[in-house]
Amino acid sequence: MSAQANARGRGFRASFLRWYAMFVKELIQLRRDRITFATMIFIPLAQLLLFGYAINTDPRNLPTAVLIQDDSPFVRTFLAAMRASKYFEVTYVAASEAELDHLLLSGKAQFGVQIPANFGRDLMRGERPAILIIADATDPSATSGAVSALQGLTASVFTRDLQGASASLNAKPAPFEVRVHRRYNPAGETRLNIVPGLMGTILTLTMLIFTALSVTREIERGTMESLLSMPINPVEIMLGKIAPYVLIGGLQMGLILGAAYWLFGVPVVGNLTMLIALSVLFIINNLSIGYTFSTIATNQLQAMQMSFFFFLPNLLLSGFMFPFRGMPDWAQVVGEILPLTHYLRIVRGVMLKGATFADLEWDVTAMTLFMLAAMAVAVARFRQTLD
Repeated sequence: MSAQANARGRGFRASFLRWYAMFVKELIQLRRDRITFATMIFIPLAQLLLFGYAINTDPRNLPTAVLIQDDSPFVRTFLAAMRASKYFEVTYVAASEAELDHLLLSGKAQFGVQIPANFGRDLMRGERPAILIIADATDPSATSGAVSALQGLTASVFTRDLQGASASLNAKPAPFEVRVHRRYNPAGETRLNIVPGLMGTILTLTMLIFTALSVTREIERGTMESLLSMPINPVEIMLGKIAPYVLIGGLQMGLILGAAYWLFGVPVVGNLTMLIALSVLFIINNLSIGYTFSTIATNQLQAMQMSFFFFLPNLLLSGFMFPFRGMPDWAQVVGEILPLTHYLRIVRGVMLKGATFADLEWDVTAMTLFMLAAMAVAVARFRQTLD
Protein backbone atom coordinates (compact mmCIF):
# COMPACT_ATOMS: atom_id res chain seq x y z
CA MET A 1 0.00 0.00 0.00
CA SER A 2 2.85 2.35 0.86
CA ALA A 3 4.49 1.81 -2.53
CA GLN A 4 1.19 2.44 -4.32
CA ALA A 5 0.63 5.62 -2.28
CA ASN A 6 4.11 6.84 -3.10
CA ALA A 7 3.55 6.12 -6.79
CA ARG A 8 0.29 8.04 -6.74
CA GLY A 9 1.99 10.92 -4.93
CA ARG A 10 4.75 11.05 -7.52
CA GLY A 11 2.10 10.97 -10.26
CA PHE A 12 0.20 13.87 -8.70
CA ARG A 13 3.38 15.90 -8.29
CA ALA A 14 4.38 15.24 -11.89
CA SER A 15 0.91 16.23 -13.06
CA PHE A 16 1.03 19.39 -10.97
CA LEU A 17 4.44 20.32 -12.37
CA ARG A 18 3.19 19.85 -15.93
CA TRP A 19 0.12 21.96 -15.16
CA TYR A 20 2.30 24.62 -13.52
CA ALA A 21 4.62 24.72 -16.54
CA MET A 22 1.65 25.25 -18.86
CA PHE A 23 0.27 27.91 -16.51
CA VAL A 24 3.57 29.84 -16.53
CA LYS A 25 3.85 29.46 -20.29
CA GLU A 26 0.39 31.00 -20.81
CA LEU A 27 1.19 33.89 -18.47
CA ILE A 28 4.38 34.63 -20.40
CA GLN A 29 2.49 34.48 -23.70
CA LEU A 30 -0.23 36.74 -22.32
CA ARG A 31 2.39 39.22 -21.14
CA ARG A 32 3.90 39.31 -24.60
CA ASP A 33 0.50 39.76 -26.25
CA ARG A 34 -0.20 43.14 -24.73
CA ILE A 35 -3.19 43.92 -26.92
CA THR A 36 -5.08 40.82 -25.71
CA PHE A 37 -4.21 41.64 -22.11
CA ALA A 38 -5.34 45.25 -22.57
CA THR A 39 -8.61 44.04 -24.09
CA MET A 40 -9.32 41.86 -21.08
CA ILE A 41 -8.76 44.82 -18.74
CA PHE A 42 -10.08 47.68 -20.85
CA ILE A 43 -13.47 46.35 -21.96
CA PRO A 44 -14.96 45.55 -18.53
CA LEU A 45 -13.42 48.71 -17.05
CA ALA A 46 -14.78 50.85 -19.89
CA GLN A 47 -18.24 49.32 -19.55
CA LEU A 48 -18.22 49.95 -15.80
CA LEU A 49 -17.15 53.59 -16.17
CA LEU A 50 -19.39 54.38 -19.13
CA PHE A 51 -22.53 52.78 -17.75
CA GLY A 52 -21.85 54.10 -14.27
CA TYR A 53 -20.90 57.69 -15.07
CA ALA A 54 -21.67 58.53 -18.69
CA ILE A 55 -25.08 56.98 -19.26
CA ASN A 56 -28.13 59.02 -18.29
CA THR A 57 -31.54 58.44 -19.82
CA ASP A 58 -33.00 61.64 -18.32
CA PRO A 59 -30.78 64.44 -19.68
CA ARG A 60 -30.76 67.89 -18.08
CA ASN A 61 -29.56 71.34 -19.16
CA LEU A 62 -30.70 70.79 -22.73
CA PRO A 63 -29.66 73.59 -25.11
CA THR A 64 -32.64 75.81 -25.79
CA ALA A 65 -33.13 78.60 -28.31
CA VAL A 66 -35.65 81.36 -27.62
CA LEU A 67 -37.43 83.73 -29.98
CA ILE A 68 -38.77 86.55 -27.81
CA GLN A 69 -41.31 88.88 -29.41
CA ASP A 70 -42.55 90.45 -26.18
CA ASP A 71 -40.69 92.39 -23.47
CA SER A 72 -43.10 92.01 -20.54
CA PRO A 73 -41.87 90.78 -17.12
CA PHE A 74 -43.91 87.61 -17.64
CA VAL A 75 -41.41 86.51 -20.28
CA ARG A 76 -38.50 86.78 -17.86
CA THR A 77 -40.46 84.90 -15.22
CA PHE A 78 -41.26 82.06 -17.61
CA LEU A 79 -37.64 81.72 -18.80
CA ALA A 80 -36.41 81.76 -15.20
CA ALA A 81 -38.86 78.97 -14.34
CA MET A 82 -37.58 76.92 -17.28
CA ARG A 83 -34.00 77.28 -16.07
CA ALA A 84 -35.02 76.43 -12.51
CA SER A 85 -36.44 73.11 -13.72
CA LYS A 86 -32.82 72.09 -14.60
CA TYR A 87 -34.02 70.64 -17.91
CA PHE A 88 -33.44 73.74 -20.04
CA GLU A 89 -30.41 75.93 -20.64
CA VAL A 90 -31.06 78.97 -22.79
CA THR A 91 -28.00 79.05 -25.02
CA TYR A 92 -29.30 80.86 -28.10
CA VAL A 93 -31.50 83.91 -28.67
CA ALA A 94 -32.91 83.74 -32.19
CA ALA A 95 -33.73 86.87 -34.14
CA SER A 96 -36.26 85.24 -36.46
CA GLU A 97 -38.24 82.06 -37.03
CA ALA A 98 -35.81 81.07 -39.78
CA GLU A 99 -32.87 81.27 -37.36
CA LEU A 100 -34.82 79.27 -34.78
CA ASP A 101 -35.50 76.57 -37.37
CA HIS A 102 -31.83 76.48 -38.37
CA LEU A 103 -30.75 75.95 -34.75
CA LEU A 104 -33.13 73.00 -34.48
CA LEU A 105 -32.20 71.51 -37.86
CA SER A 106 -28.49 71.69 -37.11
CA GLY A 107 -28.97 70.01 -33.73
CA LYS A 108 -27.44 72.95 -31.85
CA ALA A 109 -30.69 73.38 -29.93
CA GLN A 110 -32.87 70.61 -28.54
CA PHE A 111 -35.78 72.96 -27.82
CA GLY A 112 -37.08 76.15 -29.34
CA VAL A 113 -39.29 78.57 -27.37
CA GLN A 114 -41.32 81.17 -29.26
CA ILE A 115 -43.05 83.82 -27.15
CA PRO A 116 -45.49 85.82 -29.30
CA ALA A 117 -45.87 89.57 -29.46
CA ASN A 118 -48.19 91.17 -26.90
CA PHE A 119 -48.01 88.07 -24.69
CA GLY A 120 -48.09 90.06 -21.43
CA ARG A 121 -50.93 92.32 -22.58
CA ASP A 122 -53.08 89.42 -23.75
CA LEU A 123 -52.39 87.51 -20.53
CA MET A 124 -53.58 90.45 -18.39
CA ARG A 125 -56.72 90.69 -20.52
CA GLY A 126 -57.54 87.07 -19.82
CA GLU A 127 -57.18 86.02 -23.47
CA ARG A 128 -54.99 82.97 -22.64
CA PRO A 129 -52.10 83.59 -25.07
CA ALA A 130 -50.01 80.62 -26.14
CA ILE A 131 -46.27 79.98 -25.86
CA LEU A 132 -44.98 77.65 -28.56
CA ILE A 133 -42.43 75.05 -27.49
CA ILE A 134 -40.72 73.20 -30.34
CA ALA A 135 -39.00 69.98 -29.31
CA ASP A 136 -36.52 68.11 -31.49
CA ALA A 137 -38.16 64.72 -30.96
CA THR A 138 -35.87 62.67 -33.22
CA ASP A 139 -34.75 61.01 -29.97
CA PRO A 140 -37.94 60.75 -27.87
CA SER A 141 -36.11 59.65 -24.73
CA ALA A 142 -34.03 62.84 -24.72
CA THR A 143 -37.06 65.14 -24.57
CA SER A 144 -39.79 63.27 -22.69
CA GLY A 145 -38.65 64.33 -19.20
CA ALA A 146 -38.20 67.94 -20.23
CA VAL A 147 -41.64 68.11 -21.87
CA SER A 148 -43.27 66.69 -18.73
CA ALA A 149 -41.49 69.27 -16.56
CA LEU A 150 -42.54 72.04 -18.92
CA GLN A 151 -46.19 71.11 -18.82
CA GLY A 152 -46.03 71.21 -15.02
CA LEU A 153 -44.95 74.87 -15.06
CA THR A 154 -48.21 76.29 -16.39
CA ALA A 155 -50.18 76.02 -13.15
CA SER A 156 -47.98 78.11 -10.89
CA VAL A 157 -45.30 79.93 -12.90
CA PHE A 158 -46.97 83.37 -12.65
CA THR A 159 -48.33 83.08 -9.11
CA ARG A 160 -46.07 85.84 -7.78
CA ASP A 161 -46.63 88.12 -10.76
CA LEU A 162 -50.41 87.92 -10.64
CA GLN A 163 -51.26 89.69 -7.41
CA GLY A 164 -53.86 92.22 -6.38
CA ALA A 165 -56.41 93.02 -9.07
CA SER A 166 -54.96 90.38 -11.38
CA ALA A 167 -54.96 87.61 -8.75
CA SER A 168 -58.14 86.16 -10.24
CA LEU A 169 -56.07 85.05 -13.24
CA ASN A 170 -54.41 82.46 -11.00
CA ALA A 171 -57.62 80.46 -10.97
CA LYS A 172 -57.92 77.33 -13.06
CA PRO A 173 -57.39 76.99 -15.95
CA ALA A 174 -53.94 78.61 -16.28
CA PRO A 175 -53.98 82.12 -17.79
CA PHE A 176 -51.87 80.99 -20.75
CA GLU A 177 -51.19 77.90 -22.85
CA VAL A 178 -48.03 75.96 -23.53
CA ARG A 179 -48.29 74.32 -26.92
CA VAL A 180 -45.66 71.65 -27.38
CA HIS A 181 -44.83 70.78 -30.95
CA ARG A 182 -42.81 67.56 -31.14
CA ARG A 183 -41.14 68.19 -34.43
CA TYR A 184 -39.68 65.52 -36.77
CA ASN A 185 -41.17 62.61 -34.78
CA PRO A 186 -44.50 63.80 -33.37
CA ALA A 187 -45.68 60.32 -32.39
CA GLY A 188 -42.46 59.60 -30.51
CA GLU A 189 -41.81 56.38 -32.45
CA THR A 190 -38.56 54.77 -31.32
CA ARG A 191 -37.93 53.10 -34.67
CA LEU A 192 -37.55 56.50 -36.36
CA ASN A 193 -34.59 57.11 -34.08
CA ILE A 194 -33.11 53.59 -33.95
CA VAL A 195 -33.28 52.50 -37.59
CA PRO A 196 -31.29 55.45 -39.06
CA GLY A 197 -28.79 54.98 -36.24
CA LEU A 198 -28.35 51.34 -37.16
CA MET A 199 -26.98 52.42 -40.53
CA GLY A 200 -24.10 54.10 -38.74
CA THR A 201 -23.37 51.31 -36.25
CA ILE A 202 -23.50 48.55 -38.88
CA LEU A 203 -21.21 50.45 -41.24
CA THR A 204 -18.80 51.22 -38.40
CA LEU A 205 -18.47 47.60 -37.30
CA THR A 206 -18.24 45.99 -40.72
CA MET A 207 -15.95 48.56 -42.33
CA LEU A 208 -13.57 48.46 -39.35
CA ILE A 209 -13.30 44.69 -39.40
CA PHE A 210 -12.93 44.42 -43.19
CA THR A 211 -9.94 46.71 -43.38
CA ALA A 212 -8.42 45.88 -40.00
CA LEU A 213 -7.88 42.37 -41.34
CA SER A 214 -6.59 43.44 -44.75
CA VAL A 215 -2.89 44.02 -44.07
CA THR A 216 -2.58 41.45 -41.29
CA ARG A 217 -4.06 38.83 -43.62
CA GLU A 218 -1.37 39.65 -46.18
CA ILE A 219 1.33 39.29 -43.52
CA GLU A 220 0.02 35.97 -42.19
CA ARG A 221 -0.28 34.51 -45.69
CA GLY A 222 3.19 35.71 -46.66
CA THR A 223 1.96 37.75 -49.63
CA MET A 224 3.01 41.11 -48.15
CA GLU A 225 6.63 40.60 -49.25
CA SER A 226 5.49 40.14 -52.84
CA LEU A 227 3.35 43.26 -52.59
CA LEU A 228 6.19 45.33 -51.17
CA SER A 229 8.54 44.22 -53.95
CA MET A 230 6.29 45.84 -56.54
CA PRO A 231 6.75 49.47 -57.72
CA ILE A 232 3.86 50.80 -55.62
CA ASN A 233 3.93 53.37 -52.81
CA PRO A 234 2.08 53.18 -49.45
CA VAL A 235 -0.64 55.64 -50.47
CA GLU A 236 -1.46 53.60 -53.58
CA ILE A 237 -1.57 50.41 -51.51
CA MET A 238 -3.90 52.00 -48.98
CA LEU A 239 -6.26 53.47 -51.58
CA GLY A 240 -6.24 50.20 -53.54
CA LYS A 241 -7.21 48.22 -50.46
CA ILE A 242 -9.86 50.69 -49.33
CA ALA A 243 -11.60 51.18 -52.69
CA PRO A 244 -13.32 47.75 -52.94
CA TYR A 245 -14.73 48.12 -49.45
CA VAL A 246 -16.20 51.50 -50.34
CA LEU A 247 -18.33 49.65 -52.89
CA ILE A 248 -19.29 47.02 -50.31
CA GLY A 249 -20.15 49.75 -47.81
CA GLY A 250 -22.27 51.46 -50.44
CA LEU A 251 -24.14 48.20 -51.02
CA GLN A 252 -24.75 47.83 -47.27
CA MET A 253 -25.95 51.41 -47.08
CA GLY A 254 -28.39 50.82 -49.95
CA LEU A 255 -29.78 47.70 -48.28
CA ILE A 256 -30.26 49.47 -44.96
CA LEU A 257 -31.86 52.51 -46.58
CA GLY A 258 -34.23 50.29 -48.54
CA ALA A 259 -35.18 48.31 -45.46
CA ALA A 260 -35.64 51.50 -43.42
CA TYR A 261 -38.02 52.92 -46.01
CA TRP A 262 -39.94 49.83 -47.14
CA LEU A 263 -40.00 47.73 -43.97
CA PHE A 264 -39.99 50.28 -41.16
CA GLY A 265 -41.55 53.30 -42.83
CA VAL A 266 -38.69 55.68 -42.03
CA PRO A 267 -38.98 58.66 -44.39
CA VAL A 268 -36.19 60.39 -46.25
CA VAL A 269 -37.31 64.00 -45.95
CA GLY A 270 -34.05 65.58 -47.08
CA ASN A 271 -31.81 65.27 -50.12
CA LEU A 272 -31.06 61.59 -50.84
CA THR A 273 -28.01 62.39 -53.00
CA MET A 274 -26.44 64.39 -50.18
CA LEU A 275 -27.14 61.56 -47.73
CA ILE A 276 -25.41 59.06 -50.02
CA ALA A 277 -22.38 61.33 -50.51
CA LEU A 278 -21.97 61.93 -46.77
CA SER A 279 -22.44 58.23 -46.08
CA VAL A 280 -19.55 57.49 -48.44
CA LEU A 281 -17.45 59.99 -46.47
CA PHE A 282 -18.37 58.14 -43.27
CA ILE A 283 -17.49 54.78 -44.85
CA ILE A 284 -14.04 56.10 -45.82
CA ASN A 285 -13.59 57.35 -42.24
CA ASN A 286 -14.05 53.87 -40.84
CA LEU A 287 -12.01 52.21 -43.56
CA SER A 288 -9.14 54.58 -42.80
CA ILE A 289 -9.12 53.82 -39.08
CA GLY A 290 -9.47 50.10 -39.80
CA TYR A 291 -6.50 50.28 -42.13
CA THR A 292 -4.52 52.04 -39.41
CA PHE A 293 -5.29 49.19 -37.02
CA SER A 294 -4.12 46.70 -39.62
CA THR A 295 -0.71 48.42 -39.79
CA ILE A 296 -0.33 48.21 -35.99
CA ALA A 297 -1.56 44.66 -35.38
CA THR A 298 0.74 41.69 -35.93
CA ASN A 299 -2.07 39.18 -36.54
CA GLN A 300 -5.76 39.09 -37.33
CA LEU A 301 -6.79 38.47 -33.70
CA GLN A 302 -5.10 41.69 -32.59
CA ALA A 303 -6.74 43.56 -35.48
CA MET A 304 -10.16 42.33 -34.35
CA GLN A 305 -9.44 43.31 -30.75
CA MET A 306 -8.43 46.84 -31.72
CA SER A 307 -11.56 47.15 -33.83
CA PHE A 308 -13.72 46.40 -30.80
CA PHE A 309 -11.57 48.81 -28.76
CA PHE A 310 -12.73 51.53 -31.14
CA PHE A 311 -16.27 50.28 -31.67
CA LEU A 312 -17.28 50.17 -27.99
CA PRO A 313 -16.97 53.92 -27.27
CA ASN A 314 -18.56 54.66 -30.65
CA LEU A 315 -21.56 52.56 -29.66
CA LEU A 316 -21.98 54.05 -26.18
CA LEU A 317 -20.90 57.68 -26.60
CA SER A 318 -22.29 58.60 -30.01
CA GLY A 319 -25.92 59.02 -28.98
CA PHE A 320 -27.07 55.78 -30.60
CA MET A 321 -28.02 53.85 -27.46
CA PHE A 322 -28.42 56.72 -24.98
CA PRO A 323 -29.18 60.47 -25.27
CA PHE A 324 -25.96 62.27 -26.15
CA ARG A 325 -26.79 65.33 -24.03
CA GLY A 326 -27.48 63.14 -21.02
CA MET A 327 -23.78 62.36 -20.70
CA PRO A 328 -21.34 64.41 -18.59
CA ASP A 329 -19.17 67.01 -20.29
CA TRP A 330 -16.05 64.81 -20.50
CA ALA A 331 -18.03 62.03 -22.20
CA GLN A 332 -19.50 64.51 -24.69
CA VAL A 333 -16.00 65.76 -25.52
CA VAL A 334 -14.92 62.18 -26.26
CA GLY A 335 -18.09 61.62 -28.26
CA GLU A 336 -17.45 64.70 -30.39
CA ILE A 337 -14.17 63.15 -31.55
CA LEU A 338 -15.87 60.00 -32.84
CA PRO A 339 -17.10 59.98 -36.46
CA LEU A 340 -20.22 57.97 -35.58
CA THR A 341 -21.50 60.84 -33.41
CA HIS A 342 -21.44 63.22 -36.36
CA TYR A 343 -22.80 60.68 -38.82
CA LEU A 344 -25.81 59.94 -36.59
CA ARG A 345 -26.62 63.64 -36.57
CA ILE A 346 -26.28 63.71 -40.34
CA VAL A 347 -28.36 60.65 -41.12
CA ARG A 348 -31.13 61.57 -38.66
CA GLY A 349 -30.99 65.19 -39.75
CA VAL A 350 -31.37 64.38 -43.45
CA MET A 351 -33.86 61.53 -43.11
CA LEU A 352 -36.13 62.94 -40.40
CA LYS A 353 -35.61 66.71 -40.45
CA GLY A 354 -34.80 67.49 -44.06
CA ALA A 355 -31.57 69.21 -42.97
CA THR A 356 -29.44 70.86 -45.66
CA PHE A 357 -25.66 70.93 -46.05
CA ALA A 358 -25.54 74.33 -44.31
CA ASP A 359 -27.29 72.84 -41.28
CA LEU A 360 -24.76 69.99 -41.09
CA GLU A 361 -21.62 71.95 -41.92
CA TRP A 362 -19.87 71.32 -38.58
CA ASP A 363 -20.51 67.56 -38.65
CA VAL A 364 -19.26 67.26 -42.23
CA THR A 365 -16.12 69.24 -41.33
CA ALA A 366 -15.45 67.05 -38.28
CA MET A 367 -15.75 63.83 -40.31
CA THR A 368 -13.49 65.20 -43.04
CA LEU A 369 -10.78 66.17 -40.54
CA PHE A 370 -11.00 62.77 -38.87
CA MET A 371 -10.66 61.01 -42.22
CA LEU A 372 -7.57 63.01 -43.20
CA ALA A 373 -5.97 62.40 -39.80
CA ALA A 374 -6.67 58.66 -39.95
CA MET A 375 -5.24 58.40 -43.47
CA ALA A 376 -2.10 60.31 -42.46
CA VAL A 377 -1.53 57.99 -39.49
CA ALA A 378 -2.17 54.91 -41.65
CA VAL A 379 0.39 55.98 -44.28
CA ALA A 380 2.94 56.91 -41.59
CA ARG A 381 2.47 53.56 -39.85
CA PHE A 382 2.77 51.68 -43.14
CA ARG A 383 6.05 53.44 -43.91
CA GLN A 384 7.37 52.31 -40.52
CA THR A 385 6.30 48.77 -41.38
CA LEU A 386 8.25 49.01 -44.63
CA ASP A 387 11.34 50.16 -42.73
